[in-house]
Amino acid sequence: MPVTPNGPAEAIELLRADGYDDSIEVSVDGIWCAGCNQFHSVTGVLQERIYRFEGASNPDDMAIVVGLRCQICGRTGIVVSAFGPDADPRLFELLNQIPITPAAHDPTA
Repeated sequence: MPVTPNGPAEAIELLRADGYDDSIEVSVDGIWCAGCNQFHSVTGVLQERIYRFEGASNPDDMAIVVGLRCQICGRTGIVVSAFGPDADPRLFELLNQIPITPAAHDPTA
C-alpha cells in the first residue's frame, strides 16, 4: 500500500527510496540536470510527485516537496521549498511552468 508522508523529511525519504536523487536542481538561475550536464527549459523536466504540507497551527510551517524527472536523460531530483507566504516567488514562477504528470498531486492513488 502506498505511503503518505507526514512531513517534508518523510517525503524526501520516500522519494529517495524510490530512486530520486540530486541530479536535477531548480533555482532562480534555471533547471540544471547533472545527467545532461546542461540547463533545460521548463519543458525539459516533469513534476512527477508533489507533496504539500501545511503547518497545523503555524503558516510558517508550510512546505512543498517535488520529485522531478529529466525528460531527456531520465535523471531525477528533489526540490524542497517553503510554501505559501514564505515561498520564493521566483522559484515558484519557475515551478509553476514545469509540466505536471496526472498523478503528481496524489502519488498514493
